[in-house]
Amino acid sequence: MRIRNQRDFWSGVMFLVLGVLFVIFSQAYQLGTPARMGPGFFPTMLGALMALLGLGIGWRALSRSSGKVELEPVGWRELFLILLAVGVFAAALSQLGMVVAITLLIAISALASHEFNWKETAISIVVLLVLSDLVFVRGLELQFPVWPVFLTR
Repeated sequence: MRIRNQRDFWSGVMFLVLGVLFVIFSQAYQLGTPARMGPGFFPTMLGALMALLGLGIGWRALSRSSGKVELEPVGWRELFLILLAVGVFAAALSQLGMVVAITLLIAISALASHEFNWKETAISIVVLLVLSDLVFVRGLELQFPVWPVFLTR
């Protein structure tokens, strides 16, 4: 068998591996039944579905009807910036508050785009700050600082 669609094949492998890992690690929790689900039920079923999805995608990539697609190079800069943005958000939320943490998250992750524009980024920051305040602070009443700790003392 030849891999005709490399992108779909490797996506299928990724889904298969992650699904199997979910199933393996969720075995430490009680499974239960569909009527009385235990804490391991959802991750086990999710892992099984991911593994089946991976098999389907990978199998289709091997078929003759699949178009020939090569892998594009990995965008390491973009990947690094997105991971950095999430890490900065996690580190900044407790001390710098939601406003600064979300601003940093969006600004750093926007730099990963090839179509970066400060005006659109600023609009995204404002809209997501307002929505985050409405949903998480007011709606769900989550207890995390909105403003930096040094401003609220």
